[in-house]
Amino acid sequence: MSEKIPFLDMFPDCVSLQDSCGGLDKAEVLDVLIERESMTMQLHTWFARMPAPVERTNIEQLLAAQFRLRGVQIQAEYPAPEQKKEEKKAKARVLMGKPIPKRSDITPMNELTLESGNVTLEGEVFAVNSREIAKYGSAVLSFDMTDSTSSVRVSRFLRSDDDQSIVGMIHEGMWLRVQGKINYSKYDEDMVLEPRNIVQGEKVIRPDNAPQKRVELHLHTRYSALDAISDPADLVARAAYWGHPAIAVTDHGVAQAFPDMWKASKKYGVKIIYGEEGYLVNDVDGTLAVHGQSDLPLDAEFIAFDIETTGLHLDTNRMTEIGAVLFSGGEIKAEFDTFVDPHMPIPAEITRLTGITDADVAGAPDEAEAMRQFLDFAGGRPIIAHNADFDTGFMSAACRRAGIPFEPVYLDTLVLAQYLLPDLKHHKLDQVSNRLSLPDFNHHRACDDAMVVARIMDKFLPMLAAKGAKTIGDFNDLVRGGLKEKRRTHHISILVKNKTGLKNLYEIISRSYLKYFKRNPTIPKSLLMEYREGLIIGSACEAGEVFEAVLRGKSDTELKRIASFYDYLEIMPLANNHFLLDNGTVRSEESLRNLNRRIVQLGEELGKPVVATCDVHFLDPEQEIFRRILLAAKKFSDADKAMPLYYRTTVEMLDEFAYLGPEKAQEVVVTNTNAIADSVEVFELLPKDLYPPKIENSAQQLKDLVYGKMTAIYGENPPKLITDRVETELHDILSRGYDVIYMSAQKLVANSLEHGYLVGSRGSVGSSLVAYFSGITEVNSLPPHYVCPQCKYTDFDSGAGFGCGADMPDKVCPRCGAKLRKDGFDIPFETFLGFGGDKVPDIDLNFSGEYQSNVHRYTEELFGKANVFKAGTVSGIQDKTAYGYVKKYLEARGQTVNHAEENRLTLGCTGVKRTTGQHPGGMVVVPDTYEIYDFCPIQHPADDVAGGLLTTHFEFKYLHDTLLKLDELGHDMPTFYKYFEEYTGIPVDSIPMNDPKVYSLLTSPEALGVTPEQIDSQTGTFGIPEMGTNFVRGMLVEARPKNFSELIQISGLSHGTDVWTGNADELIRSGTCTIAEVIGCRDSIMLYLLRKGLEPKMAFDIMEAVRKGKVAKGGFQPGWEEAMREHEVPDWYIESCRKIKYMFPKAHAVAYLMSAIRLMWYKIYKPQAFYAVYFTVRGDDIDYEAAIGGAAVARAHMEAVKRRLKEEKNAKDEDVLVSLQLVNEMLSRGYEFLPIELGKSRGSKYVVEDDKVRLPFSALKGLGGAAADALERVTIHGEEYISVEELQQASGVGSGILDRLRQVGALGDLPESSQVSFF
Repeated sequence: MSEKIPFLDMFPDCVSLQDSCGGLDKAEVLDVLIERESMTMQLHTWFARMPAPVERTNIEQLLAAQFRLRGVQIQAEYPAPEQKKEEKKAKARVLMGKPIPKRSDITPMNELTLESGNVTLEGEVFAVNSREIAKYGSAVLSFDMTDSTSSVRVSRFLRSDDDQSIVGMIHEGMWLRVQGKINYSKYDEDMVLEPRNIVQGEKVIRPDNAPQKRVELHLHTRYSALDAISDPADLVARAAYWGHPAIAVTDHGVAQAFPDMWKASKKYGVKIIYGEEGYLVNDVDGTLAVHGQSDLPLDAEFIAFDIETTGLHLDTNRMTEIGAVLFSGGEIKAEFDTFVDPHMPIPAEITRLTGITDADVAGAPDEAEAMRQFLDFAGGRPIIAHNADFDTGFMSAACRRAGIPFEPVYLDTLVLAQYLLPDLKHHKLDQVSNRLSLPDFNHHRACDDAMVVARIMDKFLPMLAAKGAKTIGDFNDLVRGGLKEKRRTHHISILVKNKTGLKNLYEIISRSYLKYFKRNPTIPKSLLMEYREGLIIGSACEAGEVFEAVLRGKSDTELKRIASFYDYLEIMPLANNHFLLDNGTVRSEESLRNLNRRIVQLGEELGKPVVATCDVHFLDPEQEIFRRILLAAKKFSDADKAMPLYYRTTVEMLDEFAYLGPEKAQEVVVTNTNAIADSVEVFELLPKDLYPPKIENSAQQLKDLVYGKMTAIYGENPPKLITDRVETELHDILSRGYDVIYMSAQKLVANSLEHGYLVGSRGSVGSSLVAYFSGITEVNSLPPHYVCPQCKYTDFDSGAGFGCGADMPDKVCPRCGAKLRKDGFDIPFETFLGFGGDKVPDIDLNFSGEYQSNVHRYTEELFGKANVFKAGTVSGIQDKTAYGYVKKYLEARGQTVNHAEENRLTLGCTGVKRTTGQHPGGMVVVPDTYEIYDFCPIQHPADDVAGGLLTTHFEFKYLHDTLLKLDELGHDMPTFYKYFEEYTGIPVDSIPMNDPKVYSLLTSPEALGVTPEQIDSQTGTFGIPEMGTNFVRGMLVEARPKNFSELIQISGLSHGTDVWTGNADELIRSGTCTIAEVIGCRDSIMLYLLRKGLEPKMAFDIMEAVRKGKVAKGGFQPGWEEAMREHEVPDWYIESCRKIKYMFPKAHAVAYLMSAIRLMWYKIYKPQAFYAVYFTVRGDDIDYEAAIGGAAVARAHMEAVKRRLKEEKNAKDEDVLVSLQLVNEMLSRGYEFLPIELGKSRGSKYVVEDDKVRLPFSALKGLGGAAADALERVTIHGEEYISVEELQQASGVGSGILDRLRQVGALGDLPESSQVSFF
């Protein structure tokens, strides 16, 4: 080809992958070669950045499928990866004041004091607190920045005539140089820097300048609970910045970072190696009674032995005595005993324990000579010790130092005792001896202990023979099948090689949680062996089997046996294991190097790759403080010991392992890590398509429902506007297989309706007309219109100019004279499914809390219990908890820091995984042709094994486009509906949406017959969902909505983030626009821009970006703002979009408001029923004394609660205040509560009796639901009791409850006892 062709011009079908490789809209085709014989294509391209392997594979597969080729191979050119700085803004850009010379002295922030005066600081912005003071036209520039030594708040008041543009320029992540003066701020009550000059610079990141880059194979993210810090995306971004071709993720026992890593890999083009650091329980050969091979009979000759040492650690301590006896068939045939000169002083504690002194060992054989003598005595016979690994470890180390071969067959009486004497809680040598009734002995002297070991073994041999052992080689089989003791866990690295391995890992993780959870999700070695296909097993850290075996001085044979199980061996920086030097386990850093050298040697002997890994727990060295705080919160005594587990560059790792020699260092750091990475296949973590369950004929069922309901409402010939909308929706739904999602929701709704409970919809499902016609939602998303319920006359023209049908005037049908129904809320379908159905529908339904469990069971009936799982959640540390950790950490160390540094430390700990849970109503359904392990692991929420619930291991947001999730939430509104219809006989769907009295409650309580002073509110919306809080009532008073459309605005504004405060409220107050014109719900953005003439896809994309906060964070995409201005979108509208961080869907607002209108209608027209129903559903916090005492008592109690809340806010008092507000309102309206009375009060239902509301038993504090129900059961049918004693016997309630009933007069004059006195 002679010219470059834009990639998407030549291959437009690849637009679905347009975000790949730095943007396919920037890519170019340089050449194409098609081999007709082989049916393959060679494609030479230029990409904007290096393609990730998965991106390249996706494009190749798509093109092969499109052109029906056997294969496509892409040869890609791209810019050389530059190690760009994280801050991409122009260098040294002046944001305020004047330039700051580079030669300026930078003051470290940890040196700042109030006396510092004028300083120059440099650091990263991590929090922005700037605010506008609209009333005065002024603003406050305020942000926190850090240089990692400490932090400081930068703050300056900007008057109305100051340049305030700086306020919008500062954002998190910027690297700034700031000059100014240190002052004390009364507002912040802290030291702050008042800036004169602010210059934006670039953050310096450690570079990786090695020509060949390493791959990190052992890395933890914030999903390693309370242990690691980093966000997965930050780690992948750093790997890309350094040019590392791949990165592994190995969190402790979990795979929860996989989706985040996968997503980041697509953005940064780095291969992800999925894995975990598991907790291995070696149930195969981890606990051996016999080490080495031997088929000697049970009557063979054995050597029982014991040693004494100067301490417990074989690197820093030495033997002081060896004692041994030769025995066979119950007969002691020879004895051996020698002191050993340790060439070091014997600690006083050891002398006290053993009686061996420095004088005893002076002149004794050194360890080499003593071992030669012992081995001569043993004569190649099997040797036996109690806790033999300890004794043979010291011997093996001594022999290695002397160059003496040491590969004995050895037996361990500790393991045999655990197997043969399971009734013993502990199996120490003296305890086992006592259990076998052996003579007393001088414990902790080698000669005596060796004799006891011989006697114990002499007892054990016939016991083993009775269990079927014929040779000592049979012992391990017996122990393996019968040992019941708690096995130790070791760490193990498990990497995924391919899709088979991924599924196998998911199965392993699931079983580790469901079947083998013991404080941690343990993995039996037998389970790992069963599912090993497609996995790569590494030896992990110092807590792994291999490192521990080397540390304990295991023999070469044992080391090879243990290490042979692994595919690769790991070594780590010395600092990772420096605690072994601190606690005396090893004597020097050279000892730590020797441990790594031994592992390298072991790899060479076995032909296994050895890799250098970091055991990464945080990204950069300065982040270690966050992990220290977390470890301190977990009560780790060594939390403050240095443990620099940061992500190292190739250069840093080559320097770290230079002691291995340059060639070996290159091999373990670069060559072997890349070889393992290259062996890992590239695959999609999650399937691209939706995998819904099967419902027979679901597509036809859906169509039948939709057309049936459409005909029932709009007649046989509905307007084209309706049929076009239905056909468009059905096409998008059916073409993508979403019919099962719709029909699943429809069946759940129908089931609830059959049992008398209406269902409410949430989210944007009300945007779908198909959802309305199929009965899933009651929100009609068509434009405002009239429709005749009799003759089906339809009028959309009259709806022009109205925001929704509810606002249209009442009208009669011009054809038949019937009253027309007003409907339509004008909601675009695209907000639910996107354009062309490219968004997987998310249908959220509100079921009655009373019926929710039945809905969950019905879901299992529909799809099979084995295919239905609760949606899992992952809970991170919240900011309040993190702040508590920080405060305790600092207080315990007597440290005081400023508020900005407190904030930094808090943010550093926030978000780290703390536990798991379950979605309150989310149910995930797997099609019966697949297993859950095809998609993710499963577990118990919060590791609650006893609870029995099963949840997805991944949060559902990652499975949303793959599996069906049904949001079956428990909610009060359907319960309200059920009781309103039961108490009044008036169907909720007959309540009008435009009653003037109802709307009057939004700005005045007069329609209730009370004044604002009586109820302490300017509105009459207490107890109305979405309308009763102080915040919303304030909005109502300020905005004064007059109709349903304006209420939709209020709902959207109150649920959004930065939509009302500092945005719409100021626009309304300044007269810039009205409540009807401000941006309220996300849908209104799209509709407004369409009306302005913007292209539909652009209008949709702008709406999506604004409602997700992307515009607030990163601005408009190129061309958007220009298009808006070209179509005369006003400045205030554009600026309002810039501030919004989250927006509410219009359909959700409409569904909520329909409920609110209905409740307000009942409140006005059926007041007793309203209050009875309200307190039945939400009466947990009712104040009995206030209810019975009257309005004055209720108001007094309200004031007392308000005073408490002023002193300290708490959720309990806030709930009590809401209840008191309703009690006071009801009493002020002139309605009364009736006291609890036997035979008339229910357990927990408030009932209307003689136009008054009868209080139930549960209205008394401390009287629980079970007791209340029991009292109702034995009194409501007119039962009479002759005494309190008889009532208690019948009901089974406690005396305390009866005392409470007596206090409020509910027992009347009922005598205490049934006994009759004649005197």
